[in-house]
Amino acid sequence: MNALDVSDLSFAYGARQALNQVGFSLAPGRFAALLGPNGAGKSTLIALLTRLYDLQRGEIRVGGHSMREHPRPALKQLGVVFQQSTLDLDLSVEQNLRYHAALHGLSRRQSGQRVDAELARQGLSERRGERVRELNGGHRRRVEIARALLHEPRLLLLDEATVGLDPASRLALNQHLRNLCREQQLSVLWTTHLLDEVLPSDDLLILHQGRLVASGQAAALSLEHGGDLGAAFNRLTTVGATR
Repeated sequence: MNALDVSDLSFAYGARQALNQVGFSLAPGRFAALLGPNGAGKSTLIALLTRLYDLQRGEIRVGGHSMREHPRPALKQLGVVFQQSTLDLDLSVEQNLRYHAALHGLSRRQSGQRVDAELARQGLSERRGERVRELNGGHRRRVEIARALLHEPRLLLLDEATVGLDPASRLALNQHLRNLCREQQLSVLWTTHLLDEVLPSDDLLILHQGRLVASGQAAALSLEHGGDLGAAFNRLTTVGATR
């Protein structure tokens, strides 16, 4: 069963079509990068995947559950890290995680076990008592990832997660997420505008003017459309480009 299936997804703001018949799937344990210029429809897609917007046309299934017909079990399969941090800076790392666990209905015992496990996985066990405002940007992102994984989702969605991080922190976070894909069979959908965050082995989705103009392994798409990722991206997202 795929972690994510999107089919025939269309969305309009009045007369303006933001997404037009978008469809793709994400298999277990895969890291997929979502690229697109400003106005391509990435933000609209993220809003639909997280149910900030209601579906107009098409279908989204997370872990086999329909977002339209069974939104609660679908959302339980989804962990989200938004571009803007939503951590409480004056609470400790552990307090932030326990609060989120309570929102998901975890018992105190379950909460304690999963908080311990995620802090260890993120390399943050020794910082559990520190206030979030005392952490650097890279560690705050790791806290957000730990929080998003507490309820054991099949799919982790990260929206421009490295904005504001220094190059070393960007690289470390990128590598850490790929390790989670390999070790936990977690699937990751990563939206970015930075081409150097995409590896040749990644799944790649390119949006342009509301359409999915390319999907497949990054290395294969690069060869098919110009020889390297930058050339392929420019060719596929020039004005008037079609699928």
